[in-house]
Amino acid sequence: MKLAARTALAGAIILGACLPVQAEELVLPAAYPETFDRILSAPQVRQALAALKDDDQNTLADQKALVVIPSPTFKEARRAQAYGKRLAESGLQNVREDAAGNMCGVLPGSGKGPKLLLSAHLDTVFPEQTDLTIKEKDGKLYAPGIADDARGLAAVLSIVRALKASGIRTAGDVWFCGTVGEEGLGDLKGIKQVFKDHMDIDGYIALESPTVQNADISFQAAGSNRYRITYKGPGGHSYQAFGQPSAIHALGRAIAGISDLQTPATPKTTFTVGTIAGGTSVNSIAAEATMDLDMRSNDNDELLKLEAKALQIARDAAAMENKRWGSDKIQVKIDQVGARPGGSPSPNNAVVQALWMGVKATGAAPKLAGARSTEANLPISLGIPAAVVGAGGFSEGIHSPGEWFDPANAYLGPVKALVAILGLVGVEGVSEPLLEKRPPRK
Repeated sequence: MKLAARTALAGAIILGACLPVQAEELVLPAAYPETFDRILSAPQVRQALAALKDDDQNTLADQKALVVIPSPTFKEARRAQAYGKRLAESGLQNVREDAAGNMCGVLPGSGKGPKLLLSAHLDTVFPEQTDLTIKEKDGKLYAPGIADDARGLAAVLSIVRALKASGIRTAGDVWFCGTVGEEGLGDLKGIKQVFKDHMDIDGYIALESPTVQNADISFQAAGSNRYRITYKGPGGHSYQAFGQPSAIHALGRAIAGISDLQTPATPKTTFTVGTIAGGTSVNSIAAEATMDLDMRSNDNDELLKLEAKALQIARDAAAMENKRWGSDKIQVKIDQVGARPGGSPSPNNAVVQALWMGVKATGAAPKLAGARSTEANLPISLGIPAAVVGAGGFSEGIHSPGEWFDPANAYLGPVKALVAILGLVGVEGVSEPLLEKRPPRK
């Protein structure tokens, strides 16, 4: 069965909003179309893809069940336990919690292929007390975290069930994980642990909140460095101690200076002061003030240039506040609280190429998307083929209380991922793995 006929196979629709294929940015090996036609024509693969469509409501039920379990970064244990139970029930072997709190399991292959990892993250940006009640309106589901990344977690489960139901035997092992610490100051804690424990991972796919296109493939990583900058001084009464330097005034000087920084549009390089705190009362000279600074770029050199300028501004702000009042009492403390590696690899690696074919198998037009900051940052920085794709459906309002998810044709997310997985690890009696085994890292 030819790739062009894939719509009939999976009941897929062509997404009219998709942009044209950017063929000039990606080169497919000549053998790929024939290889994927052979994969997609295999009876057991057709059965697995049909199972994904039939499983759509079960997948949505998993998504709903998981999103109502509070799971802020560093407090993912309850959701992790629930997810581990679902992974085991789906048919994974050796499901266990690792040292970081991740839940992982494996579908072993024949031992003749590479090791591929697929993951979605357990944590959300929302505090533990957030109302997670799901509201339905006009076919959409509204709840904080309903897409990011409850959808990814549910899609992983659907893929496992489809593989088990079809009896597909892969050449390579496929590991599936629900990971902790992806958001904010989690600093990729979970995925760092996975790659520490498994030094022989050959390729990686992250399932994330669905994008507008649902055909985007992100293969570049926006690195980020994050700092907590704290100013301390003597403080005092706003009238009686007037003349003492203020920690908040020093903070303000720093923010003003940082806000005037110029960064390149290409490579995209950004900064923001995300949070501030400090002071005692309206009639007090502040003794302490703190800000959290986030800086990002998909070019590590540009990120380091920006970091050097911003931190120098932070140090200078303390000196300026002291000079203003003829003092030396304001001190600044700079602590790094996050470091996500970045990278801009070529799209011409097996993971991106296989996902390209997976998107095409749904009837959509694949598109190489811009850099993102996700768990794929880590393998990309290690030189391991990796990419991020949407987990199906459509969403908006990510990281806001109004986050919503539209489940129309959401099964196409797992479809594209499963097609890519089978191409990468190989199907016994059908195709050889496209993902090369790498020497284990040391």
